[in-house]
Amino acid sequence: MSLSKKIIDLSEKMRPVLVKVVPMKLLRYMKDKVQERELKRMQNRRRKPYEPGHYEPGINLIGCIRAEIGLGQSCRLLADELEHTGISYMIRDFLLDGKLRAEEHSWDHKIEEQPRYGINLLHIEPLDLIMAYMKEEPELWDYRYNIAFWLWELEEFPQDWMKSLDLVDEIWTPSEFTSSCIRKVTDKPVITIPYCVTAPTEPQYNRAYFKLPEDRFLFLVMYDTNSTMDRKNPVGALKAFCQAFSPEDQSVGLVLKMNNPRKEDLDVLKDQLKEYSNIYYITEVMDKVVVNSLIREADVFVSLHRAEGFGLVMAEAMLNGTPCIATDWSSNTEFMNSDVACMVDYTFTTLEKSSPPYEKGARWADANIDTAAAYMKKLKENPEYYRRLAENGKAYIEEKLGMEQAVRAIKQRIGEIEHDFT
Repeated sequence: MSLSKKIIDLSEKMRPVLVKVVPMKLLRYMKDKVQERELKRMQNRRRKPYEPGHYEPGINLIGCIRAEIGLGQSCRLLADELEHTGISYMIRDFLLDGKLRAEEHSWDHKIEEQPRYGINLLHIEPLDLIMAYMKEEPELWDYRYNIAFWLWELEEFPQDWMKSLDLVDEIWTPSEFTSSCIRKVTDKPVITIPYCVTAPTEPQYNRAYFKLPEDRFLFLVMYDTNSTMDRKNPVGALKAFCQAFSPEDQSVGLVLKMNNPRKEDLDVLKDQLKEYSNIYYITEVMDKVVVNSLIREADVFVSLHRAEGFGLVMAEAMLNGTPCIATDWSSNTEFMNSDVACMVDYTFTTLEKSSPPYEKGARWADANIDTAAAYMKKLKENPEYYRRLAENGKAYIEEKLGMEQAVRAIKQRIGEIEHDFT
């Protein structure tokens, strides 16, 4: 094991102590320097190129398959798509952050320790991919065709991530928005492989399970602090709710489902809603079946995001017949339009300071609060509009994001790779 690997391993083990005594900015600087040194070492060594026949045909899906966050759900969706292709595959569970809850075991039967196929499908974020190369032995990468599966929410690919491009042969993304962004910075193949969106249409848990009232029209807002509060913009949704309904209106309610909430974020939200008694906070970690039920039990799902790399929960809500109010920008517009969802206009804003991983000077969308509030009132007061949107949204997701489309895209691309190297 190289010195750099030993330093990284030790720093990960000591992370809880280090963050208390060393400034975060200095920790990032030290980590960057170690990564740069290791990258130079790897570039000097040179990964051995793909050699068909060196390993048996098939795909090694490598990623955080057990993690109970959006990244884990994305990895599980890829596994489901591979299962339906008929292509041989196995899964290598890979999780760098030991603090993340990883109790999702639905794919344990496919997990193996040693990858055995000729194609690696690396569902690992770019900076974590550098760490993976530092921690793993060369045999994992050599003579294999390495495909990264990445998500990104803005129009420009982060400068810090550029060095990760040298570690792979090809990139897949779930949206053309993200693919277009990455194509600006590389001549390697960048392929859009859409998610297959599946979710049970009948709830297995009712409102009573979530301690929610039966007699109120409920708007649901969800976000995970791992996705950053600034980007998900729950405050925008809260402002729209407060503008649409007075504190005295007890016919409605707002449900805030948060994963890993920080106290300071929660304080901001509660301060915004201090005059309202019809706000319901849910902070427990839930498995996907429970979350799907919560989405189905809500009357409306609201996402006034500033940017999305896909927008999976919006697609799942639509499939469940729950109408969506959403910002009309970024990846979600590939499966949403004004016939199937409430699309909120916006103005572009520039980040005045960095909000990692989003850099100062980047732009994203600020949803129009007036428009969102008007949609909230319309959905509550116009049953015919509500019904039409629910039906159209469900049908559109079934058409655009079904298993057939995803399987076709994967099989076509794998076939092209095999053809190009024979």
